[in-house]
Amino acid sequence: MKIRYPSLQKQVLQGLSIPYPALPGASVDFLTDVSAYIPESVYTNHGRLNVTDASFCVVSLAYTHTNQTDFVNVQVWLPIDTWNERMMGLGGGREGGGFNCGLYPDNIMAMLGAVAEGYAAVSTDCGHTMEQDVGFASVSLNDAAIMGRSVAESFYGMQPRYSYWSGCSQGGRQGMMLAQRYPAAYDGIAGSSPAINWAEILVSGFWTQYVMNQLDSYPQSCELDYLTRMTVRYCDGMDGVGDGIVSNIDSCHFNTLGLIGMHVPCGNKTVRLSKSAAIMATAAWQGPFTRNGVHLWMGVDVVSNLTSIWSSQFSPDGTCTGLPKEPNFDLESVTHDEYVRIFHESVKEYKSLIGTDNTDLSEFRQHGGKILTFHGLADPMIPSGGTLRYHEAVARKDPDVRSFYRLFEAPGLGHCWSPSGLYPSTIGVKQDRILCPYPQRAVYDGHGESSSMDSYFCSAEDLAFHRNDL
Repeated sequence: MKIRYPSLQKQVLQGLSIPYPALPGASVDFLTDVSAYIPESVYTNHGRLNVTDASFCVVSLAYTHTNQTDFVNVQVWLPIDTWNERMMGLGGGREGGGFNCGLYPDNIMAMLGAVAEGYAAVSTDCGHTMEQDVGFASVSLNDAAIMGRSVAESFYGMQPRYSYWSGCSQGGRQGMMLAQRYPAAYDGIAGSSPAINWAEILVSGFWTQYVMNQLDSYPQSCELDYLTRMTVRYCDGMDGVGDGIVSNIDSCHFNTLGLIGMHVPCGNKTVRLSKSAAIMATAAWQGPFTRNGVHLWMGVDVVSNLTSIWSSQFSPDGTCTGLPKEPNFDLESVTHDEYVRIFHESVKEYKSLIGTDNTDLSEFRQHGGKILTFHGLADPMIPSGGTLRYHEAVARKDPDVRSFYRLFEAPGLGHCWSPSGLYPSTIGVKQDRILCPYPQRAVYDGHGESSSMDSYFCSAEDLAFHRNDL
């Protein structure tokens, strides 16, 4: 064990009657008086936080799995005198295209937030890359939970009374994987906007670029922004409140083709909405399908920010080209049948490895575990319908699912967090509105102040549902 500040470390730990963590190969840092502002976009599932004068130990471990070439790093952060006797695991997130397992910059800030609130915080890089396959998908997540409890017990003289997981996107998928494969790892899981259908999501993300390549016409970002604004304007009042937030996206059906040729503000000039922009928006909402019209996967939410899933480059000579998501993957020469084949091959190869849609949560429930999930209804990265479909599938297997697993759909919210929309956190919901557990949704009472949560109630009546019809 390498002690970087031996005299200070020994004095502090002995003064608190806390033994050294007996972990061969570990390094220990002692950090004191750490202060930082942590925005809610970083500390997902929580609220913004001002950290002032936090003092804690950081235990770093590195290990490999038997007969594997991986090199996995784990960190456990331990508050010195404010421990709440609980542990929090922090998962990967939306940064880096969802390929971060943990211990990336935003995750480190989230760990600071957790330790400042009294939690022993743990995270892992799962071997750093997805090349480690199973370690990234599942195994390293359980390893980190075991190590976190062990380090906490060595440090405090007792194991955490409760352990929680918090993550969004990749981190949300990780939380659901833990519930499915390692039901005793955590007592509570906040797994939001979860990428549980990884194999389907990745290939379907190329669909709009494929469609544009077939048309050989690429819309400008201003056209897509215009279509999103018009869709929101058209569907805004369907929930009884004109607030720029579409609460019932299942009732929102907008014909983009009817706007072709309309004048669109684009920087310091005006352009006419192109046919390719209208087709691209519809393709994004519908999702990929076969030549016979059979859907492969669902599209993004109808009021989501389309420019988040499509990038184009507009040159001075008036031409516009698509910017590929993967430079080494040539979509220009791919036919429709080849795209469908690639989709099916992705599902066949990766479903068993990183697919996280096992609907049997009985062991997790028997362990006493609880799951909370939110998903934005304007998510341009992971269709909220996938999360809803999974929840419904679990409910068919366990009719009492909502006693331990609750889904909250967040109107207007993008992927994990966005400046607008209803973001749930420990300090409430943006714009002073309520969120209701599915199948209920918030309904305006028709006469109160529309920005006040007192003007809304939860109801499951007249709930339209189409997103999981696949």
